[in-house]
Amino acid sequence: MLTVEDKLMVLGCKDLERRIVEVEMELTVAKSQGYLQNQLKQSGSSSGKQFLAVIGIYTGFGGRLRRNVIRGSWFPNVDALSKLEERGVLVRFVVGRSPNRGDSLDRNINEENRATKDFLILGSHEEAHEELPKKAKYFFSSAIQTWDAEFYVKVDDNIDVDLDGLIELLQKHRGQNSSYIGCMKSGEVVSEEGKSWYEPEWWKFGDEKSYFRHAAGSVVVLSKNLAQYININSASLKSYAHEDISIGSWMMGLQTTYIDDSRLCCSTTTSQDKVCSLA
Repeated sequence: MLTVEDKLMVLGCKDLERRIVEVEMELTVAKSQGYLQNQLKQSGSSSGKQFLAVIGIYTGFGGRLRRNVIRGSWFPNVDALSKLEERGVLVRFVVGRSPNRGDSLDRNINEENRATKDFLILGSHEEAHEELPKKAKYFFSSAIQTWDAEFYVKVDDNIDVDLDGLIELLQKHRGQNSSYIGCMKSGEVVSEEGKSWYEPEWWKFGDEKSYFRHAAGSVVVLSKNLAQYININSASLKSYAHEDISIGSWMMGLQTTYIDDSRLCCSTTTSQDKVCSLA
């Protein structure tokens, strides 16, 4: 039997859930009308410059050594970073916030960023492995609200990138709206709990248990209008167990142009003009 207090708690939770849904819908409408982006421009948060590409390198709290390795290889130093931005390409490490806001993890990132000035910190994203599929929504939304670019590129931190090669690749697709560029693949949906790449919602992918075509997560490129779609609809977009699957699912319902480019197959391609490889 439920007590009066229990019933009131249930009703309170339902009311709170309803209010959250209403606020999410209002946020979606506000974004679709350009309200938030206008507010950013008025506050000076937007640079006002148009870039060819914004490149975000995913990183985490324990990734400082890896970041330093990247800074010593293909990632430009502070001076070169400014020159690269003059060419229309902006590169940032992308990290969220600690579940315990303001703790030593957050403070270490803030201190590193003051020295290097090469981070995009996602204030609304909780940096944790289980939250990784949601990170794409926060990255693309934050990036497009902050910088105006033709392309938005997500890169893993376990690969090396030929920046000149990537820039050349992107330049060939300038003016092509709704472009979803990457190393396109499919694959088996893992339905057995405890195995690597387990998908809790495996039953949604049909009897054949096969993923739809999507860009591998190492390098994912979206044109501006697709990134804007994610920004506008982020509150209602469904995330699956894996980030690349999540992004692919968002693209399926749109008039998206899939561009399968073997030069972005970082782990398999042997092409001489490949633009990425495993570090």
